Amino acid sequence: MTGPRLAKIARITTGSRLRVLELCSGCGGMSLGLQSAGLEMLGHVEQDSTAAASYALNFRAPDGVSADVWRGARDMEKHGPDDLASELGIPSIADGFDVLAAGLPCQAFARIGRSKLRSLTGDDDAYRNDPRAKLYRRFLEYVAAVQPIAIVIENVPDILNFGGHNIPEEICETLDALGYSCSYTLLNAAFYGVPQMRERLFLVAYDKGLGLTPSFPAPSHAADLPSGYEAARTVALKFIPETGSHFSPIPVPADGLPGAVSVKAALSDLPFISEHWRKPIEMRRRKVADRLAYREFTGLSAYAKLMRGWKSYETGGDVDGHVVRLTPRDFPIFRRMAVGDDYPRALRIAEEMFTVRLAELTPRPTEESDDWKAVRKACVPPYDPGKFPNKWWKLDPTSPSRTLTAHLGKDSYSHIHWDSRQQRMISVREAARLQSFPDGFKFSGAMNAAFRQIGNAVPPLLAKAVGEHLRSEITGAATSRMKLDRARRRAA
Repeated sequence: MTGPRLAKIARITTGSRLRVLELCSGCGGMSLGLQSAGLEMLGHVEQDSTAAASYALNFRAPDGVSADVWRGARDMEKHGPDDLASELGIPSIADGFDVLAAGLPCQAFARIGRSKLRSLTGDDDAYRNDPRAKLYRRFLEYVAAVQPIAIVIENVPDILNFGGHNIPEEICETLDALGYSCSYTLLNAAFYGVPQMRERLFLVAYDKGLGLTPSFPAPSHAADLPSGYEAARTVALKFIPETGSHFSPIPVPADGLPGAVSVKAALSDLPFISEHWRKPIEMRRRKVADRLAYREFTGLSAYAKLMRGWKSYETGGDVDGHVVRLTPRDFPIFRRMAVGDDYPRALRIAEEMFTVRLAELTPRPTEESDDWKAVRKACVPPYDPGKFPNKWWKLDPTSPSRTLTAHLGKDSYSHIHWDSRQQRMISVREAARLQSFPDGFKFSGAMNAAFRQIGNAVPPLLAKAVGEHLRSEITGAATSRMKLDRARRRAA
């Protein structure tokens, strides 16, 4: 064990909080969860300026750090540990932090991201050459500089199969050589109180001097994984080595746990939104920061109460984030879709509407004429159902939602509100609720930027569960170690 790590373990036994540096922090989903678990957020690195601005809106700068420095965007590749130490006013980066965390960019690892890279470049192996895929190596350089006693990494399950290569195993092998004990597993956010089926890989490492192998939090909720998630999990697990693996069995819900939080329980008290089709000019003028009153609602769910009353992020009688996409062609389709309908069904509905519209015209346009094409364009989305079978999806109010993605606001109707009267996709605040961001959490930027930040984030409630488990394990192990060391010194 190195001197800095030994000093950090000794410090923890005095009751001091674990100090965290997060890399690739985004707007702060993991930071919020770790902070709520009792850890202290003292530094972060994020290259997206809008996400960095959101982080600064929601987390107080450490003493002695200026607001400009705290909200500044930093490129992890170009911004080294020494640079960060200088900006934060600490003598050495190894002196300032006990925990190093990162939600490394997943676009190159995720299958959906690989497809997009392929389409943009025409290169079947573009994802292998994406610089974001190599950031984990830069992360390991930060580990060597920071000398944390604990490490947390979050990513998509597909990182287990990066062109046939298991990246978490490589990371663990490197960390082994640096004096850490490592484990990784898959956690689904729905098992930890998040109203969303979101499967993610978590890797946790502890300094070997603590004398324990990392484990993972037990689920707080029970849920049935849909077949698609089960299949993706099965594929990912095929790349776990048969021997010598650092993989930890996926935690299984115990009997008697409450069911997963449903979409309806998560969103029902949020404002009714209809301006997008009743008063589109008003919706165009609305900002993410504009506030509306909560709905009058009896029987407020425990989840909604948590989102309204999260410590340090409490709200009063109103809340922000009520912006949605304006695509008038699609609103009637949304209204006619049934819960659980996907894009092929939406396309059939649109074709039926197109047929009715043509029949109402006198004279009826001839097929493939300019007028016929104009009517069709006004009724029927242009997407190929063979390529985009899941592009649209109407939420089931009785279940957790599908996984939120970063492109939610730009080119996807993967989360259409179940209430047909509102005939729309979810709003920014509803997306934040499904990701377990409290209502008092603010997002910088316009609608698409807010959706991107939310979709890229680690669900705070999931991060909180990981953080609480980590803090308990580290505190217990550090205390036991120091007691043993004192006993040995007395015996000598």
